[in-house]
Amino acid sequence: MAVSISIIAIITSLHLISFVFSIGAERRRSSAKVVPDEYDERTYCMYTTDASTVYGLTAFGLLLISQTVVNGVTRCLCFGKGLVTGTTATTWTIFFFIFSWITFLGAEACLLAGSARNAYHTKYRAAFLVENLSCATLRKGVFAAGAALTLLSLIGSIFYYWTHARADTGGWEKHQNEGIGMATSDFPRQQQHASEFEKA
Repeated sequence: MAVSISIIAIITSLHLISFVFSIGAERRRSSAKVVPDEYDERTYCMYTTDASTVYGLTAFGLLLISQTVVNGVTRCLCFGKGLVTGTTATTWTIFFFIFSWITFLGAEACLLAGSARNAYHTKYRAAFLVENLSCATLRKGVFAAGAALTLLSLIGSIFYYWTHARADTGGWEKHQNEGIGMATSDFPRQQQHASEFEKA
C-alpha cells in the first residue's frame, strides 16, 4: 500500500482542528459565583457561558472521525492482507498502532469527561448568610490534557499509517507473483531447447 498524501492531510487537519477546539474549550471553561436571589432569602450559583462544552464535544467528534479514517484505510491492522513478518517496519507499525490508540482513548476520555463536567450546574440553593454554597465547576487542565494527547495521537496516527504502508504485504505479494510468472514463462523455452538438443 502506497502512502497517500491526501490521507495524511486529512488526518493532520482533523487532529489540528480538534487541538484548536480543545484549547478553546480550556480557555472558555464555565465559571460560577454565588449570588443572592432577588425574590427570596436564598443564594444560588450563577454560571457563565457553556461554550466550553460545545468546543469539547466538537473536538471529540473530529478526533473520532480522524481515528476512523486512519483505521479504515489500514483496516485496523487486523483485517487487511497482513504485514511482512520479521521486519523492523512491522515492529514499528504495531508499536505506533498501540500508541495511537492509547493516546486517542486518553484524549477522548478527557474531552468527553470535561464536556460533561463543564455542562453540570449546581441546582442547589442555600439559605442566605446561613449556608455556604459551593458551585461545581470543571477543574483546570482537563481540556489541556485532552489537547496534549490529541497532538500525541496525531504523531502516532501518522507514523502508524506510514510504517503500515511500508510493512504491507501487498507489494511483496505482487513481487512474488511476478517472479512466479517469469519462472513459468521461461519453463516452455527450457523444454523447447531440451527437445531440440535430443533431436540433434
